[in-house]
Amino acid sequence: MIPDLLIALAAALIAGFINAVAGGGTLVSFPVLMLLGLPPLTANITNTVALCPGYIGGVIAQRKDFAAQKSRLLAILPLSMLGGIAGGLILLNTGEKAFDGIVPYLIFLACILLAIQVPVKRWMMERAGHKHITLIKRIGSAVLLFLASVYGGYFGAGVSVIVIAILGLIYDDSLTSLNVLKQAISFSINISAALYFSFSGKVDWLFALVMMVGAVAGGLLGGKFAGSIKPGVLRWIVIVTGCAAAVIYLLR
Repeated sequence: MIPDLLIALAAALIAGFINAVAGGGTLVSFPVLMLLGLPPLTANITNTVALCPGYIGGVIAQRKDFAAQKSRLLAILPLSMLGGIAGGLILLNTGEKAFDGIVPYLIFLACILLAIQVPVKRWMMERAGHKHITLIKRIGSAVLLFLASVYGGYFGAGVSVIVIAILGLIYDDSLTSLNVLKQAISFSINISAALYFSFSGKVDWLFALVMMVGAVAGGLLGGKFAGSIKPGVLRWIVIVTGCAAAVIYLLR
């Protein structure tokens, strides 16, 4: 058991580092848990709970920026939290066999979302200050945000790409300001689902607690070395690794 826990610790450390630098750490830690023998559903739930503390450091580091977005956060966080819980509820009622069948496609979807992350941000920067936001568009975007939050609670990898694109539709603001909102929303989705999962009886707590330590340490290391690492290179390494894991899972 000790070698398995050490492997899980290392996977969480790497995932926390990747999340802090480029995003997509779930595509490392989730397949590793399955490789260690956890059923896919249990691995997904345990991974969500385990990586949750890694987001806390980012939230604390940006707490001053959150203060400037207080009114917006009060408007959208309840929606994202409800979506995260709804996604968790759907996951728990999916069933092990059904979830096992869609795992590779979820991984492929997450890889696609990571691959389009830069083009999405570029598109948003080009549109800044040149869009007319109507009430109908806001309502439609709110529905999309809820659905994105449901996906985040269900699987989560790559959800920040969806969220930042939706925020670009709701608010005519700088990418920096929207990134602050994205961070808060991603955290609220993750923490809501994680708290819900904590009472589900589906969490492998031994793995989760060990991985929490790794996720926090990885997040701190990622924050320290983020400036000296090219996020694009790391992102594509994660994408290739994730696609390879999905293909292997399909062919097993």
